[in-house]
Amino acid sequence: MSLDKATVRAIAELARIEVKDEELDHLAGELSNILTFVEQLSEVNTDGVAPMTSVADITAPMRADVVNDGGYPDKVLANAPEAAEGFFTVPKVVE
Repeated sequence: MSLDKATVRAIAELARIEVKDEELDHLAGELSNILTFVEQLSEVNTDGVAPMTSVADITAPMRADVVNDGGYPDKVLANAPEAAEGFFTVPKVVE
């Protein structure tokens, strides 16, 4: 696929990239080469190939979804700069 200067200028504008006029010919060639390579990929026979999200057939280990409070609030609040009635105390930030 061959791109002209106007197309490259439009692509650069859409991408919000500033491209100087003297660079348009070079970029047109580079983008044309990239698109030609991508077009070659459409010729690959993928019949019978299952879609995949990763090349490694690995599943993440699962754990039981158990809701708990941690069981040690006193240890957690010991790290707080200030605590009151079992909660963290933070300075007021809105007046």
